[in-house]
Amino acid sequence: MHESASRTLLLNQSYLPVAVISWKKAVVMLFTGKVETVKSYNAARSPSTSVKVPSVVRLMVAFRRPKKAVKFSRLNVYTRDNWTCQYCAVTFDTKQLTYDHVVPRALGGVTSWVNIVTCCRDCNTEKGGRTPKQVGWELLKRPVHPKWLPTAGVGVHPNKWHHSWKEFLRRRKT
Repeated sequence: MHESASRTLLLNQSYLPVAVISWKKAVVMLFTGKVETVKSYNAARSPSTSVKVPSVVRLMVAFRRPKKAVKFSRLNVYTRDNWTCQYCAVTFDTKQLTYDHVVPRALGGVTSWVNIVTCCRDCNTEKGGRTPKQVGWELLKRPVHPKWLPTAGVGVHPNKWHHSWKEFLRRRKT
């Protein structure tokens, strides 16, 4: 069974991802009328009963998150950059990534959305304490402070998405 099969993707009324919750919590929300099932895993069976486990559920009532800036975090930087090294253009798993100061701290660079990019360990080591220009490299895209990252709140790397979630977790431009 896929690792994500013990979890359920929670969507808002507009079918946008809100969070990943346990399948048990999803079943409770289903029986209390808070959500409806959009997609299901194969049925969970016991000797006396069979239950379809929700894979994707949608909230029945409006859900509004307070509008606030996207929090700076390693996961959100990786999400913004699609888990892709901004120097060699290769996509990696989270464990193979780091983030890089475009203008190194030793040269006055700060840790902020506009100076941090996703970077693989090899490129980070090769770049060292230099700017991309000093190494003769170009960034895939200029780092920006995103206004919205739909999959960041979900907090699940794309390799761990269940196939039934993918249509709801498409990557969007930031």
